[in-house]
Amino acid sequence: MPNTAQPAPQTRIPRKRTLLLGLSLLLSLGFFSTTLVSYHVSRNAIRESILTQELPLTSDNIYSEILKDLVRPVFVSSMMASDTFLRDWTLRGERDPSEITRYLKEVMERYGAFTSFFVSEASRTYYHPSGVLKKVRADEPRDAWYFRVRAMQEPYEINVDPDLANRDLLTIFINYRALDYKGRFLGAAGVGLTMDSVRSALNSYQERFGRRISFVDPAGRIVLYGNSPGLRETNIHEVEGLGSQAKAILAAGAGSYQYKSGGQTHLLNVRFIPELKWFLFVEKTEDEALAGIRRTLYVNLAVCALVTLLVVGITGLALGRYQVRLEELATTDKLTGLLNRQALDVLMHQAVTHSRRAGTPMSVLLADVDHFKAVNDQRGHLVGDEVLRRVAANLRGHLRESDTVCRWGGEEFLMIVQDCDAPAAVLLAEKLRSSVAEDLRLAELVSGQVTVSLGVAQLGADESVEALVGRADAAMYAAKQAGRDCVKVAG
Repeated sequence: MPNTAQPAPQTRIPRKRTLLLGLSLLLSLGFFSTTLVSYHVSRNAIRESILTQELPLTSDNIYSEILKDLVRPVFVSSMMASDTFLRDWTLRGERDPSEITRYLKEVMERYGAFTSFFVSEASRTYYHPSGVLKKVRADEPRDAWYFRVRAMQEPYEINVDPDLANRDLLTIFINYRALDYKGRFLGAAGVGLTMDSVRSALNSYQERFGRRISFVDPAGRIVLYGNSPGLRETNIHEVEGLGSQAKAILAAGAGSYQYKSGGQTHLLNVRFIPELKWFLFVEKTEDEALAGIRRTLYVNLAVCALVTLLVVGITGLALGRYQVRLEELATTDKLTGLLNRQALDVLMHQAVTHSRRAGTPMSVLLADVDHFKAVNDQRGHLVGDEVLRRVAANLRGHLRESDTVCRWGGEEFLMIVQDCDAPAAVLLAEKLRSSVAEDLRLAELVSGQVTVSLGVAQLGADESVEALVGRADAAMYAAKQAGRDCVKVAG
């Protein structure tokens, strides 16, 4: 089988690569820009929704929970301060301390408080469910809370102090002013909750609502917080990113804010809880809020990349096949399937270059179908076409794979044989002539013998391609003049 490979036009490959590269960039930019724009729009919408709807709603829900869990001690303390028993017992002179300690113990057990207390203004005695705890004094720093309550105008305060009766355990006290029937200061009553129990309640809120929760007093001090990382017992004026807004937040009392801290954007909702006299801070990091759409972004980018690869791959495959087809059409004779003259021009120069570089002989054979015009005139062009296809198959079937055969034009065929001098080329030409003359199928087509005349020429030193082919052509015409169906070699 001859080497009928088509010469690949070298200028087309870079163009194909450029086209595929441009298509890849266009698809990538289109897909990625659309995805990123969609992500940014969704991110802004989600952020706005969190600040204006989600966090305020969560804050309302937490406030409702606080009213049930944390504000209850305020109401208990208020009840104690206005209780007639406590008033009457104090006004009677505090005669039997066991009565007040029993009363305080019942309050503590009934309402689930950690501790309960009453400090009498008349005797300055600190009563506790376990008995008389101490006498409060103005010069004792740990008793400063009582004298602060005694002097304040508000009905109560919430204070965080060590509990003297419970190994100085840090406790949240609700200190309520107790007044007699004439509105005169009678003492301070109230209950206490441990910080751990309140933090436990905050942690349950955080787990339930998926938000970080903390309480801030009017001075900006963070008095309570859950276990999640972030704010600690400090002042919001000192928190990174939040300090610059702290004054405005505390002045406004409520609203939605955002700040950057620790490399993250925090979305914050603030509301004031009058029952506790603290600010409720409910916040969520933007990374948590955007985790879902960020995963969607990554999936979309992966899909875009996959689609781009598929489109470019399919386009490259289609272009490759189309290019091969175009090259086949450009270099192959449609009728015989052989290379055409355009392709042979390239291969001829390559063969000459190879022969001279390797120092090996090369010969050219030019064959022409005898009386072909008569075949067309007498049998028709369809039969003539079939004759040409059959002759082409005969020639191609008796050449080596390293040899090349093409349709030179009309009924002429040109063959390039490497490593073959003139005598060997003449023998090959005779073999080809006999093959055609003895082909029974050809004889059936034209009702007689089909023959070819061949001219042979060996490449000479420094001979041009045109001169070589011209000598082969002259030899072929010499064969025709010699009676046809013969082989002549060029001088």
